[in-house]
Amino acid sequence: QVQLVESGGGLVRPGGSLNVSCAASESISSFNAMGWYRQVPGKQRELVATITSSGSTNYADSVKGRFTVSRDNVKNTVYLQMNSLKPEDTAIYYCNAAWTFRFRTYNSWGQGTQVTVSS
Repeated sequence: QVQLVESGGGLVRPGGSLNVSCAASESISSFNAMGWYRQVPGKQRELVATITSSGSTNYADSVKGRFTVSRDNVKNTVYLQMNSLKPEDTAIYYCNAAWTFRFRTYNSWGQGTQVTVSS
């Protein structure tokens, strides 16, 4: 199963920017989609942004216009550029890879990276 390793999280002030990366252990071209999700203690994990193998993107309403998801198929890496960060963006950000095999959908998750937005 693919291994996903996130990096780039940290502490940033409100209004600042951060770029998090997700490196995959194998080619990401074979996945139907890759994406970013986030979770805060006591709440369900929520979708932040996804990007399909064809490059189509989808964003949560709360991050539209501020976050950009992209992928580099040569480096097998997915990125999340986060601008105009708000305290409510504070969460653990998880990378996800999804693929279909024999009509079933499978998911793999990274270990997560902490993003804290605070003054």
